Amino acid sequence: MGNIAIGLLIPFLGTTLGSAMVFLMRDKINPKVQKLLLGFASGVMISASIWSLLTPSMEMAEEQGHIAWVPAAIGFLLGIIFLLILDSIIPHLHLETKKPEGMKSKFKNITMMVLAVTLHNIPEGMAVGVVLAGVLAQNTTITFAGALALSIGIAIQNFPEGAIISMPLKNEGISKSKAFLYGTLSGIVEPIGAIITILLTSLVTPILPYILSFAAGAMIYVVVEELIPESHAGEHSNIGTIGVAIGFVIMMILDVALG
Repeated sequence: MGNIAIGLLIPFLGTTLGSAMVFLMRDKINPKVQKLLLGFASGVMISASIWSLLTPSMEMAEEQGHIAWVPAAIGFLLGIIFLLILDSIIPHLHLETKKPEGMKSKFKNITMMVLAVTLHNIPEGMAVGVVLAGVLAQNTTITFAGALALSIGIAIQNFPEGAIISMPLKNEGISKSKAFLYGTLSGIVEPIGAIITILLTSLVTPILPYILSFAAGAMIYVVVEELIPESHAGEHSNIGTIGVAIGFVIMMILDVALG
């Protein structure tokens, strides 16, 4: 269980360390650097969706005697729909925008900015949780090394995300300590979501292929709906594309080398 706890906490550590940049950086993040980091996060999530989630989902389905692509396709689409519903319900405000999304509310802009990051941390927590659930179930297609690679990959992309949320909060006029706290809390949903996913999966092990692909669909929704558009907004959109490529390759190497 010690290994499982490590796998759960590594992504949250990435968010925490990123949020701590509010104490070390004076000004807001350079727009070009922010585009690169958002693109990087996109690349990591796309790569993780393929190598850590969809591929094991299909391999697992074959082992269970099912048509490989059926659980992957169904779970993936359900993951997209799930995030689409959450995106439509939860009030949130994206970076560099003034118009909130989701249901109307009286939340402050700071609260909605944190909710925006929290919203797309949900599928990341699910992804870590379902892979660790596969480890606990001693599934041959998922190893702890592979689960660790996913946790490290998400932690790497959580680091810039933590900075990207805490720095604008500081510039909104709140103290550095509160900006750090809000940035850190935006990531707490990941270990919580992971634990819930582990508990649900342990109850119904045969649906593991569906939950793997469900997490992949949810992650891809976040990438297409939020991260890539934000990384390509305005000038120098090619910087975001470079970030995607770097993030994808690093996550792929981690997954193949450790998995």
